[in-house]
Amino acid sequence: METTKVGIREFRADLAEYIASSTPVAVTRHGQTVGYFIPTQGQVDADLAALKKASKTLDRLLEARSVDVDEVVAEFKVARKNATQPKKSKAKVA
Repeated sequence: METTKVGIREFRADLAEYIASSTPVAVTRHGQTVGYFIPTQGQVDADLAALKKASKTLDRLLEARSVDVDEVVAEFKVARKNATQPKKSKAKVA
């Protein structure tokens, strides 16, 4: 596998591109290699598989308990709206 050589400033400026790439990068400073960046790609697939499995498990649990998802979402929206509304302060009686 071929390694790309880039200066440290270029590496910092384009870090997002190097993370998305599958090519290792040799980071240089004044022409001398000071480190290597080796991006990894395998973790995303494992995370996605775990999320799909958890989603299926949640669907089965909700169905077994006869939970209406739309009703839960509606209740959440009401609770969130009530939580974000400013509370009225009581006037002090002198």
